[in-house]
Amino acid sequence: MAIPLLTGRKERPTPDAMTLVQHLTELRKRLIFSVSAFVVGAAIAAAFYQGMLNILQHPYCRVNPHNCAFYVQGPLDPLTLRIQMAAFGGLFIASPVILFQLWRFITPGLRRNEKRYAIPFVICSVVLFAAGAGLAYAVFPHALAFLKHVGGPSLKEILSPNQYLSLILLMMFLFGLTFEFPVVLVGLQLAGVLKPNQLLHAWRWAIIGLTLVAAVFTPSADPLSMLVLAVPLIAFYFISIGIGKLLGR
Repeated sequence: MAIPLLTGRKERPTPDAMTLVQHLTELRKRLIFSVSAFVVGAAIAAAFYQGMLNILQHPYCRVNPHNCAFYVQGPLDPLTLRIQMAAFGGLFIASPVILFQLWRFITPGLRRNEKRYAIPFVICSVVLFAAGAGLAYAVFPHALAFLKHVGGPSLKEILSPNQYLSLILLMMFLFGLTFEFPVVLVGLQLAGVLKPNQLLHAWRWAIIGLTLVAAVFTPSADPLSMLVLAVPLIAFYFISIGIGKLLGR
């Protein structure tokens, strides 16, 4: 009969040894940490609300340098705007903690050689999301100019901050989300779901599919933004294949 060593350290149970109650308890613990991080991040974002608003308003001022003021249409619009900004900023600030808690929840289900990739995956996910959001912010003035000229010169703009911020935040979120594509693709290769040779063989269909994805995930529907999103996704596809080959050795 084996006698367990008293090391003074409580080991996390393996998934096979965990009961349903233990799984739910672990999930609740991770959710509490994630929600707490979101609340703290939202409070920080609310404290820097005006600075965030100025940054997000800058693309509009580039398109209309002489008149880039926002006009609210109702008494509750300023409150709704602040809540919207706090929620988006809180989610962005808390994203490393949320991703880390997700990793901690799924860690017991990973093999030892897979666990070492978890932290790099979390870091890459945060960096790629930020890069995608930054790219959307950079091309947003071109999207605004395109949308402004679509209706013709007889139209005069009076923008609501809620509608404007909904568009730019949605575009930043979607670009950031699509930039998670290489992380997912490499993960599927490491899990054995996909093989690098299969992906390489299907590169033509992948280019067509990624181009369509870029068209769907571009809310402004302007050609430049679609192209700016499609090119990195196609590059990520081939880079992911190379990483999958390298890590699979």
